[in-house]
Amino acid sequence: MYTPSPPNKRSAGDPIKEEYFDVVNDRDEVIGQELRREVHRKGLKHRAVHVLVFNAKGHVFLQKRSLKKDQFPGTWDSSASGHLAPGETYDDAAVRETFEEIGLKLEEVPKRLFKMSACKETGQEFVWVYRCQSEGPFKLDPTEVEHGNWFRADDITRWITNRPKDFAEAFIYLWKIGKF
Repeated sequence: MYTPSPPNKRSAGDPIKEEYFDVVNDRDEVIGQELRREVHRKGLKHRAVHVLVFNAKGHVFLQKRSLKKDQFPGTWDSSASGHLAPGETYDDAAVRETFEEIGLKLEEVPKRLFKMSACKETGQEFVWVYRCQSEGPFKLDPTEVEHGNWFRADDITRWITNRPKDFAEAFIYLWKIGKF
């Protein structure tokens, strides 16, 4: 049975409050904390997770980010993604974000696929990418997600090639380096 270490910062549907992030160095070691807006404004390295939810047919659920999002509003992205809270582990954040954004309560940590280093394409985020399986249905948090749908991997690859502006930049990067 999975038990997260820190308590959830907020529940799905709660308004987003001023957030602090752990700031990390080039080795992904915490060196301080800073307000979210300052981390993004200054381009400081920090941490995030992306979770890809696949169904039994091998289709992946993608979310279209809410237009209220401060970064990449209205673009398609991983099933669930988000920043780590200060002191939170990548595994805990993967479970928390999946529940917050799409209402999927995971009983265990999803499978780790790969880690991306902080770079321009990830928005200076070190990112662990996870995979799990579910058939849904999902309860989407409207402050985070406009809507979502299931897609075949080949269709996503073609879509990214033809219309990259439809996607969040970090998603394009992870999709191109991942083997799905």
